[in-house]
Amino acid sequence: MNFVSIRIITADAKRLVAFYERVSGVAATWYTEDFAEVKTAGGTLAIAHERTLKFFAADAARPAANRSVILELRVGDVDAEYRRIAATLEEVVQAPTTMPWGNRSLLFRDPDGNLVNFFTPQTEQARARADARVAQD
Repeated sequence: MNFVSIRIITADAKRLVAFYERVSGVAATWYTEDFAEVKTAGGTLAIAHERTLKFFAADAARPAANRSVILELRVGDVDAEYRRIAATLEEVVQAPTTMPWGNRSLLFRDPDGNLVNFFTPQTEQARARADARVAQD
């Protein structure tokens, strides 16, 4: 099995795609007016308008209802990324902080309230753990 993407369902795909393009620095590929993907080397963030839910079971998902998933993106320098995107962020949950497991993390919410973690491994053990995940791909 290969993990390939996470999809966010939203009431405003254009707004959410524009946000992720700004914070990631990656241009999205639009497949329809309701569906786009932001592709990185490690995976894909798919963003779909709630209109796409008609293809799934009734009440399968609800926009802006997530309170249990954190999107995690490894970056080269969390502090530099924070300075670059700070003006873009509506809600910073936690400014860059070094975590007990060796990552330096920035937690913020996207416009739909989804929690996003930009992190940079700081210790040798954290780097080895992160590099092992990439090597599995």
